[in-house]
Amino acid sequence: MSHHTSRRAAATALAGALALAAPGAVAAPAPESRAGPSGTAITQAVSAEDVTTHLEVLQAIAYANAGTRASGTPGYRASVDYVVGRLRAAGYAPQIQAFDFPYFAEAVPTTVMVPGARGTPRTLSPEEAAVMVFSGSGTVTAPVQAVDTTGERIAGTSGCEAEDFAAFIAGSVALLQRGTCSFGQKAANAQAAGASAVLIFNTGLPGEEAVVPGTLGEPGLVSIPAVGLSYAAGTALLGGGEVTVTAQTVSESRTTYNVLAETGTGSPENTVMVGAHLDSVPEGPGINDNGTGSAGILAIAEALAGEQTANRVRFAWWGAEESGLLGSTHYVAGLKAGDPAALEDVALYLNFDMIGSPNYGRFVYDGDHSAFPPVPTPEGGTVTAPAGSAAIEAAFHEHFGSVGLASGETEFSGRSDYGPFIAEGVPSGGLFTGGEGIKTVEQAALFGGRAGIAYDFCYHLPCDDISNVNTQGLEEMTDAAAAVVLRFATSVQELEDGAAAPDRGATGDAGTQDQGQGMSSRAHEHAGS
Repeated sequence: MSHHTSRRAAATALAGALALAAPGAVAAPAPESRAGPSGTAITQAVSAEDVTTHLEVLQAIAYANAGTRASGTPGYRASVDYVVGRLRAAGYAPQIQAFDFPYFAEAVPTTVMVPGARGTPRTLSPEEAAVMVFSGSGTVTAPVQAVDTTGERIAGTSGCEAEDFAAFIAGSVALLQRGTCSFGQKAANAQAAGASAVLIFNTGLPGEEAVVPGTLGEPGLVSIPAVGLSYAAGTALLGGGEVTVTAQTVSESRTTYNVLAETGTGSPENTVMVGAHLDSVPEGPGINDNGTGSAGILAIAEALAGEQTANRVRFAWWGAEESGLLGSTHYVAGLKAGDPAALEDVALYLNFDMIGSPNYGRFVYDGDHSAFPPVPTPEGGTVTAPAGSAAIEAAFHEHFGSVGLASGETEFSGRSDYGPFIAEGVPSGGLFTGGEGIKTVEQAALFGGRAGIAYDFCYHLPCDDISNVNTQGLEEMTDAAAAVVLRFATSVQELEDGAAAPDRGATGDAGTQDQGQGMSSRAHEHAGS
């Protein structure tokens, strides 16, 4: 029995009745019967100029809306309206799927002023202090008081119990150390004890010395400022002294949107899903991350409009990815609960998140785990690529090889919108050109660019504008995306045959751990310790 057939066998009786009514997408009008496009034809139809035009509009939207397209902001809604308008003009009938999510943003940058050399106060740098997601607001000047920590390099229980604050002086700023309970629990206990603000520094263990970019887990848990510190900045305050903490934040529930649309032809029982997140981080316009993926799949959708394919193709622009994959999670959960047969009909999911990095590499998700072992999860399991994912990886590598381009691999970590799909056993894959990770000498030899610097040196920063996009890399990746989308729109047989990815020894693999993939590091940071 084929993999896809086995996934949907339990729902076969329902599939016939429900496949044409899959929630979350509305089909484009069926075209007259004709042969579908060739791989060469679609890569020619998806021009770099079209993709760049979409990026220019997204940048203009950000600049007209305080420099951001983050979910929950007017800039994001304008981005949704643009995508919907283009889809309708191409003949699709897109659906806007609304959902509520926990919104957080800084009205102004949070600051922590501490005692400096010779008694002169200094402000901690962004490498030393970062506001916690869902922090409260306020300006506080008060003595700092350590709670159940001596700065030993351990993951202890500082601030995890109300009893830890028995000797705490109300009105002080609580200094806690990251450890075995959640940041939210620590901050709530500190506020209950009368703290005017809370500072949480890192453990100092290997890999845990940098600033803590944590989250309190939900809006409204505390009303006081909560800030993460590096291990060095935290231990420097163990002797006490007066600090000033200033935070102005917005932390509330807001509504955001997914956009979905699908072709009018092809088997709905072998639906090819193609997705990219549409939102930026609050700090910038998000043109590489992820205007490039959004613009790329929009151009592919426009090229496929009115074409006949063997399999249905459903396009998705996700909201609130930067808040923790919330849009794709909402969509998959809705299918699982309300129409499981429709979820079974999703033959594969292709994800495009950051495909125009300025110092780019041509990275393919490692669907056979040949370059990177399965990533451990906080629950003790691993993020494992579902059967069929290796064939998707192989398809991308084959395309790059056919046009004389080297390709490497990136960790199959679940840190972008394919995560909710692989959790349900849907074969997945995609492309990525690199984020905050550092390009190696080997990679520079394979892909060009500069070794020793980040793939995207404006990752999650205000400078992530259209000047931050490598147009050659974007064209190469968009061509690959178009070719592989069409390949699976024509047939998904190779998923069922268990095709394996080729040995990347001929072109070199990614050569490093994760190149900086996916959602905001703050959203990804475990809400626990």
